Amino acid sequence: MGKPSNLVIVESPSKAKTIGKYLGPDYLVKASMGHLRDLPKSTMGVDLEHDFTPKYIPVAGKKDLIKELKKAAAEADTVYLATDPDREGEAISWHLKELLDLPDEKTHRVTFNEITEKVIKESIANPRDIDTDLVDAQQARRILDRIVGYQLSPLLWKKIRRGLSAGRVQSVATRLVVDRENEIRAFVPKEYWSLDVMLSRIGKAGSFAAHYHGEDKKRELESEAQVQQILDDITGKEFTVTNVKKAEKKRTAAPPFTTSTLQQEASRKLNMTPKRTMAVAQQLYEGVDVAGEGTLGLITYMRTDSLRLSDEAMAAAAGFIKNRYGEAYYYGSFHTFKTKAGAQDAHEAIRPTHVELDPERIEQSLTKEQYKLYKLIWSRFLASQMANAVYDTVSIDTECAGHLFRSSHQSMKFAGFIAVYEEGRDDETEAVGSPLPDLQVGDRAEAGDIRKEQHFTQPPARYTEATLVKAMEEKGVGRPSTYASIVSTIQDREYVTKTDKRLAPTPLGEVVNGLMMERFNDIIDVEFTANMENQLDDVEAGKRRWKELLAEFYSKFHQEMEDAEKALDGVRLKVPEEETDEVCELCGRKMVIKMGRFGKFLACPGWPECKNAKPLVERMPGRCPLCGSGLLKRKSKRGFAYYACEKGNECGFMTWDVPTDQDCPECGQTMFKRSGKGRMKPFCINEKCLNFLPEDQRGYYKKKTAETEETAAEEKSETKKPAAKKSAAKKTAASKKTAAKTTKKKETAQ
Repeated sequence: MGKPSNLVIVESPSKAKTIGKYLGPDYLVKASMGHLRDLPKSTMGVDLEHDFTPKYIPVAGKKDLIKELKKAAAEADTVYLATDPDREGEAISWHLKELLDLPDEKTHRVTFNEITEKVIKESIANPRDIDTDLVDAQQARRILDRIVGYQLSPLLWKKIRRGLSAGRVQSVATRLVVDRENEIRAFVPKEYWSLDVMLSRIGKAGSFAAHYHGEDKKRELESEAQVQQILDDITGKEFTVTNVKKAEKKRTAAPPFTTSTLQQEASRKLNMTPKRTMAVAQQLYEGVDVAGEGTLGLITYMRTDSLRLSDEAMAAAAGFIKNRYGEAYYYGSFHTFKTKAGAQDAHEAIRPTHVELDPERIEQSLTKEQYKLYKLIWSRFLASQMANAVYDTVSIDTECAGHLFRSSHQSMKFAGFIAVYEEGRDDETEAVGSPLPDLQVGDRAEAGDIRKEQHFTQPPARYTEATLVKAMEEKGVGRPSTYASIVSTIQDREYVTKTDKRLAPTPLGEVVNGLMMERFNDIIDVEFTANMENQLDDVEAGKRRWKELLAEFYSKFHQEMEDAEKALDGVRLKVPEEETDEVCELCGRKMVIKMGRFGKFLACPGWPECKNAKPLVERMPGRCPLCGSGLLKRKSKRGFAYYACEKGNECGFMTWDVPTDQDCPECGQTMFKRSGKGRMKPFCINEKCLNFLPEDQRGYYKKKTAETEETAAEEKSETKKPAAKKSAAKKTAASKKTAAKTTKKKETAQ
C-alpha cells in the first residue's frame, strides 16, 4: 500500500485518533499540539509605529514537530486544516498554512461541529478556504491583549510590586468582584418581621399554617410594634376562609447548554471550576475510547453561545424518549429555543453526538469527571425535548379583623422532564408549603401557635465562579472561549481569592483595581469592554478592518499611559498587609501575610524590633492516613509543595501527592491525586486496601527519593523560618572558589 495522499492536521493526538478511525488509509492525520507559531514572549512582538504589524515566530520546543509536518505536507497531494471551529482554531490553521509554506491549490479548511463519522466525511467532501475575517478578528484580539499586557504590566511592577500583570478583560472581571465587595461593605441592613399563625378549623378536622400577607394589599412589617398591633387586633377572634384558588402550574425544561450555562451548572452541581469543566469537555469532544464502540467524540463543540439544535438531533431525542419513558413524556414536537440577541450562533448548543449512548451504558469507559460531565450534558439535552412538568397548586386566604393571612402548597402531578433533569439554582428554591386540608370559602378557624420573628435584609452575595461567568455573559464581557481562562487568571494572579466557593478581592487586587480605575477607566469599564467585543465581532463579519480598530484603541491608550507615568512619577502604592488570627508568640501582635521568594509566609508586623516569621499554613481536605488528624500544605526550601500531618514530627506523615475531599469506597481513607496538571484521577495510598495504587503507577516521572528524604529532614520544625538569602560576600567567595577549581582542572589537563 502506498503512502496516504491526504494530510489532515488537527490540534491534539486524541482528536487525530478519533478522526483517523473514520477516514481510512488514504488519510494521514497528525496533531500540531496546539499553536506552532505565536508572538514572542520576551518582547512586544508588534510594530506599533508601522501599522501594528505582528512578528510571529515558531513556538519554542516545536522545531522537530514543524519539520515533521513540513515533510508530511510536502509528500501529500492535499492538506486539510481541521483545527477547532472558532476564531482561535481559524487562526491556528492560518498560522499552519504560513509556517508550512502550503500553496493555496492544495490547502483546504474543514471544521467539525461534532466528531462523528457522518459529519467528518461531509466536511472533508465540502472544504472551504481559510476565513481571513475570522483570522483578523483573532489577530486583533491577540494584539489588543498584548498591547495592554506588555505596556500596563511594567507600570504595575514599578508602582506596586514586581511580577504583576494587567489584562484587558481580566481587569474588568476583577473590577466586578471588587465592585460587589464594595456593595457588601456599603450595605445597610433593614429590619423586617414575619408573622405566622397555626390555624385549626372550627367544627372540622385539620390544621394549617398561614403567613401574614397584608390588608387591602401586600404589606411588609418593619417593626415589632407593627406586629404587636396585628396581634392585638386578632387575639381571641375567629379567622374566616375568604378565597380558595386551585390551579395547574407547568414548568418547561431549561434549554440545552451553551458554554456559559455548562460552566455555571458544572460549578453548582459538580463543584468543577470553569477551567476544569472546559478541559474535560474538550476530552469528550475530541474522543474517548468506548468499550465495544472504539474511539468516539461524545459531545458537540463546547465553545458556543447558540441554543440551536439540528433536526436530526431532536428527532433522535424524540425516539429515545418515547421508547424509554413513553409517549406522554415527549414534548410533542421539536422543542426549539431562541438564542439571545448578539450571540454568534456559529455552532449548535452543546449536546451528545449519540443520544442512545446513555451515561450508564458507557460509564466504565470514562473517568469519574468525564462521566459526571457527560451525564450532565446528556441529561440536559434529553430533558430539553421532554414534556413540561405539571404541578397542582392551591392558595388559601384567611381573614381576621381586616388582616389577610395566606397559605399555599404545590404537589407534583406529572414529572415530565424532571424525571431526567432539574436545573440547579444559585439562590434558595421557593418553598412549596405544607399540605393543606380541603378548605372551602366560609370555613372558620381559630389561632393556635403564633410565631413572630425578626429578620434583617442581607447584602448581595459574593460571586461564585458560576455567577461571575453569568455576570460576564450578561454584561458582554468576554466570549464563550474566554470565560474559563478569565476566572482562572484572576485567581492565579492573586487579585481574587476563593473561600467557601465564594470569590473576594485580595488587598493586592483592590490596589491594582484602584490604580486602573483612576488612570485607565475606559480599559476597566464594563461597557467599553463589551463594545470592544462587538467591534471584534464586526471584524469577524467583515464589517471593519482590524488594523483600524487597533489604531483607534491605541491612540487613546498611549496617551493614558503617558499621563499615568507623569502623574505617578516617584509614587509607590502600598498593598495593605493581610492580618491573620495567628498571634506572634514573641510579642503578642497579630501576624500578617507577606510575600517571599518561596511564596507567602507569616511575619510579625513589629519588624525590625520583632523578627518572628514562620510558614503560612494552608489546610487541605481529607485526613492523615496514619493518625486521622488534619493535613497541611507546606513548601520545602527548594520551593516544592508537599503535604504533611498537622501534628508534625509527632506523626511524621508527609507525601508529594495531593489530598482530595473523596474517601476510598473500599477502606474509607482519604484518597489522593498526583500533583501537577492534566487528568488527575484520585487513588488510594493505603497499602492494605484492595484499591491501593503503587507509587510507580501514579503517573509521575521517576521520583527523586533523596529529595523527599531531604525535605522531610529540612521541615522537622513547623515554625522553622524561611531560609535566609546568601550574602553577597558568600556568593562572591563561592564564585571565586568555583573559578579556582576550574582553572586547576585546566592546568591538570594541559
